[in-house]
Amino acid sequence: MKIRFGYVANALGLWDASPSKTLTFARYSKLPKSERLDTLKSVTAKNLHHTKRILCYNIAHEIELYRFSSMLVPLATHPEARWDFVTPFKKEWKELGRLVKKYNIRTSFHPGQYTLFTSPREEVTMNAVEDMQYHYQMLEAMGILDTSIMNIHVGGAYGNKEKTLERFHENLKQLPNEVQYYMTLENDDKTYNIEETLKACEKEKIPMILDYHHYMANKGEVELEDYLERIFNTWKHRDLVPKVHISSPKGADAFRSHADYVDLVFVQPFLKIAKELNQDFDMMIEAKQKNLAMHQLVEEIAKIRGVKRLSGASVEY
Repeated sequence: MKIRFGYVANALGLWDASPSKTLTFARYSKLPKSERLDTLKSVTAKNLHHTKRILCYNIAHEIELYRFSSMLVPLATHPEARWDFVTPFKKEWKELGRLVKKYNIRTSFHPGQYTLFTSPREEVTMNAVEDMQYHYQMLEAMGILDTSIMNIHVGGAYGNKEKTLERFHENLKQLPNEVQYYMTLENDDKTYNIEETLKACEKEKIPMILDYHHYMANKGEVELEDYLERIFNTWKHRDLVPKVHISSPKGADAFRSHADYVDLVFVQPFLKIAKELNQDFDMMIEAKQKNLAMHQLVEEIAKIRGVKRLSGASVEY
């Protein structure tokens, strides 16, 4: 069973390499109109350059799993500041895609918490559609749609899970099919557990990401052993290796919060269950210390008897 490891957005230790530099609408509005577009381009150029630096870091450390920052382009979907962020940076987008493809890096986006399809408010759904299209455009500009995903949560319950899930499936029809094809869903830590999320995924033919920390926080009576194979099977229609999110609690009194690093003891029960399936999968580390937490976990797992390290960020478990 091969496991590849990755991390989210920022490579800690690289100087001034944030790919998420921002321009607020308030600041944008105060700029002279003649300077607004140039400022948007300047911030975007920095984010794309820093993303390239991070990809080079990943290549040097043999990291084949990476989540892009969703904040690469400031104000990309703001109704009063929408702009063409692809054309001015065609060369930069293609260069990022070239690195991703050449070094076999599996990439993803994770749109924010307000990108959901369960709201009874039409404007929320339409904003979600626009945000998903924004992420789709970036993947398209890089030419890496085939191996990439855009992951979101189901959303809130709005007092009635059954009716809300019906609305989810209805609202999802607003999302163009070519965009939905690259979408995934993950279980969350408060509302929709693995069983409920899996049913939604199977109905829509959407791959499901298992978030193990969320599962442990929102377990109920559901046992992972009864669902993991079905979760992994949702990836077959895209012919992609299943993906899992891993983090561990900050503490007993802050169980849902992510710790700086990943506690191997917390993760080992999941690894044991997965081992029974003997299915390759990718593991995205969502700890606060990002790449540093990923490196530490790989080192610790590689020390387990019978585990073979294959590269800087992959093991045979």
